[in-house]
Amino acid sequence: MTPTANISLSPARCVMVLGTTSGAGKSWLTTALCRWYARQGLKVAPFKAQNMSNNARVVGGGEIGSAQYFQALAARAVPEVRMNPLLLKPERDTHSQVVLLGQVSAELTAMPWRGRSERVWPTIAQALDDLRADYDVVVIEGAGSPAEINLHASDIVNMRVARHAQAQCLLVTDIDRGGAFAHLYGTWALLPEDERALITGFVLNKFRGDAALLAPAPQMLQDLTGIPTLATLPMWWQHGLPEEDGVFDARTTTGGGEVHTRIAIVAYPRISNLDEFQPLKNVPGVQVQWARAATDLVAADWVILPGSKHTSSDLAWLRAQELDAAIAAHAGRGGAVLGVCGGLQMLGEALIDLHGIDGNGPGLGLLPLVTVFEEAKTVQHRQTQFGALAGAWEALSGVAVQGYEIHHGQTAQHPAMAAGGDVATEAMQGGLAWQNARGNVLGLYLHGMFEDPAVLQALFGAQVPTLDAVLDGLADYVEQHFGADTLLQLLEQKQAPV
Repeated sequence: MTPTANISLSPARCVMVLGTTSGAGKSWLTTALCRWYARQGLKVAPFKAQNMSNNARVVGGGEIGSAQYFQALAARAVPEVRMNPLLLKPERDTHSQVVLLGQVSAELTAMPWRGRSERVWPTIAQALDDLRADYDVVVIEGAGSPAEINLHASDIVNMRVARHAQAQCLLVTDIDRGGAFAHLYGTWALLPEDERALITGFVLNKFRGDAALLAPAPQMLQDLTGIPTLATLPMWWQHGLPEEDGVFDARTTTGGGEVHTRIAIVAYPRISNLDEFQPLKNVPGVQVQWARAATDLVAADWVILPGSKHTSSDLAWLRAQELDAAIAAHAGRGGAVLGVCGGLQMLGEALIDLHGIDGNGPGLGLLPLVTVFEEAKTVQHRQTQFGALAGAWEALSGVAVQGYEIHHGQTAQHPAMAAGGDVATEAMQGGLAWQNARGNVLGLYLHGMFEDPAVLQALFGAQVPTLDAVLDGLADYVEQHFGADTLLQLLEQKQAPV
């Protein structure tokens, strides 16, 4: 298939997805475009200059935001650090860990953000230029809104990137929120004239009802701006992509059929790597609920403590909500409890921090373990296997699994408790997982367990749609609502603004 035969693609053409707000639909639309262009026989890469997220994945060279990881898979490319050169991982309301080209930078973490932007821009620009030299198409995702005029001078993720790449930009808005046309017009109006010239089309996302009822607003908007509305995308709640932190769908979801397993995932403020639980939402008979109060655990069969970017503060929050007592009561009744990474650390007896990494404090005391935070960060892929498990997690015994680690903490048996005979059963070799004697509490450092088909088969006897099928569905969706001709026209050479 060679639809681009008449288009020169050196350096790579750039299509950029901007949003009027956070949560407008930038990430999933970027992902869909990556797969659609890849299906045309083009060599495609995603790019996001700066991502602020505690959802991260391990790639060669370190870690990148999960959204760019999945976008790379959609593009049928190997995920790499150039695709998300700057990753900010919020640890507190006013502090983020800075990851540059996959590696934590203590120097950049300590810098004021305005000075940091100028410092890192050459690295960001070079990463984009290198991708353009290696690929045919780069699909770029913006962040938040490009019209934050207080941030415009120090912008390194929206219009500065668009200008550098001379990208054809789509501006997408969430029409379900209301005020969509005002959002589109206001964003366009606040941009300098040369940047307005880079906006190729508007996209109305999350529309409910008959699109014909929008008339004459799209034409009126075009009369005001000169920019057409290229697509109206119907509301699509469960497209199958993992959610972004901060804008995740907090509704209870069920994978279909009669419910046999109710899972409550504790959603503390610094939750990380929540995307790894997406497959659970697609398992028939499984109901998933994000829990923020003790009452959310009442009917749960499983309680999951996910990862945390700041374990000690999330533990304090958990106690303030009286979730600690609710989790202990659930475990006391024999209910299944799973802790992943920061969740594992919470299940132990104590957190010890001698370097100011996370904080000190008591754990929940459900496993006889202690966690010591180290300055060095463990970032790696793992292929391993569960050992012999008992109780609620017995079905995982001997199951081979692959995933990834991202953590500062190092967890081990509590020395004093072990001396008294109170030890946890090692559930994986290498200090990756532990289980209590009763068998209902399991903690592990391995992220991505539920993304492994063998795990879902062992636990539920179920198969869920593959990620590849989800990505193809996204591509089909954008082709249906944009049209192939429109998507190909975005790759045509556009004269640079004067």
